[in-house]
Amino acid sequence: MLKAMQNWHRPLVVFGWAMVALIPIALVGLLVDDRTVMNSPIWLKPFKFAVSLALYSFTLAWLLTFLRRFQRVGWWAGTVLTVAGAAEMVVIVGQVIRGKRSHFNFETPLDTALFSIMGSTIVVLWVTHAIVAILLWRTDIEDKAFSWSIRLGLVISFLGLGVGFLMTSPKPGQALDGDTLGSHTIGAADGGAYMAVTGWSTEHGDLRIGHFVGMHALQVLPLLILLAGRWANARLAWVISGGYLGFTLLTTWQALRGQALVKPDALTLIVAAAIVVATALGVAWARQTPKNTKKEYVLA
Repeated sequence: MLKAMQNWHRPLVVFGWAMVALIPIALVGLLVDDRTVMNSPIWLKPFKFAVSLALYSFTLAWLLTFLRRFQRVGWWAGTVLTVAGAAEMVVIVGQVIRGKRSHFNFETPLDTALFSIMGSTIVVLWVTHAIVAILLWRTDIEDKAFSWSIRLGLVISFLGLGVGFLMTSPKPGQALDGDTLGSHTIGAADGGAYMAVTGWSTEHGDLRIGHFVGMHALQVLPLLILLAGRWANARLAWVISGGYLGFTLLTTWQALRGQALVKPDALTLIVAAAIVVATALGVAWARQTPKNTKKEYVLA
């Protein structure tokens, strides 16, 4: 695995390992630092971001090895994405050291400037992700099921990243000249009761759920296709991608209605059941098609 990484996109790999190194540091911070921000342990955000960005950067670094054309464009897109991600993490960790919240913080000119930097890095990351998605969409990969899982995973993760922009809009009761502008939570201010590890609200809607689910389609969908083995084909890739997209949209819609993930109403449960049934029927349909000729993929 480590030897194979030598052929991956170097800046993304370095950034990925930097995030891996940050994980134990954040864990120690969670154990020894009792400071909180918005009722949450101050080191929880760096921990979650480090885990998420490590997975994301390693996955992209590997996927870029499939490019046969426009490799230089892909390299620059990955490099710019790395710089944007690194800048965001510097702000997040820097604000932890200062004992400040990084997101939606307009308390001082410095806090405002730092959050503005984060906003810019997210836009850059979103655009460069789109460039990588376009390049890989146009890349011919022999295994059609795997190819479609990558393409559709990139599109869904692009949408998931876009959910982040919904968090930055002013929420009811917030003034444009106030200390806070935007929030993760819908229906209440950030800082209420939350789930362990994820930090998602257990009382109100939380846009981070759809953001997280959508973003990590990039890892989940190709993995499911690889696990499907001889049953995998292009139709199955489309079916499971459709189901995954359905749950990404459902969790986002649920949050926008101010409803906690753990407290779904009847309408949410009905829609979730419909997605499950439709996906199950789709899987049964996909298995009736000729089996995909699998190609073993090594992480090289």
